Amino acid sequence: MTVVKSPLPEPARQVTFEALQSTLVDLLGLSLIGKQAHWNIVGPRFRSIHLQLDEVVSAARTYADTVAERAAALGLPPDGRPETIASAFTLPSPKDGWLRDEDVVQLIAETLGDAIGRLRERITATEEADPVTQDLLITITADLEKQRWMFEAENWPRES
Repeated sequence: MTVVKSPLPEPARQVTFEALQSTLVDLLGLSLIGKQAHWNIVGPRFRSIHLQLDEVVSAARTYADTVAERAAALGLPPDGRPETIASAFTLPSPKDGWLRDEDVVQLIAETLGDAIGRLRERITATEEADPVTQDLLITITADLEKQRWMFEAENWPRES
């Protein structure tokens, strides 16, 4: 059943759907990773990183909603069900239990870096298929790159 007719031709529709759905999975997963780290961080930089994690979670949740609504507007039903996220999510995740502050910083920087790499691939993929979606992905990438920079700066200089 199609509730909303897509303005995109079929090949562009499929490329755009794959880009939006995989971005939705990454963003929802990122928000969960951020909260898991937020709740379990320990160490001398607890408070500042604890608060910084909330910024990442807020951005990820806001962008997840925007991505899902973009998909719906194109007649592409977004899937943010827990089982979908659990089965499709592959970004780096924290171990269970307490997490040292420097480990959290490294994990979040790595996770953001991987998410950014995927977003850049999707930006390329959507260039012809749907420039509006491409623009959205560019905006998300810019913000996540800023977040990654802030986490990278937390662990400088990195001990070998």
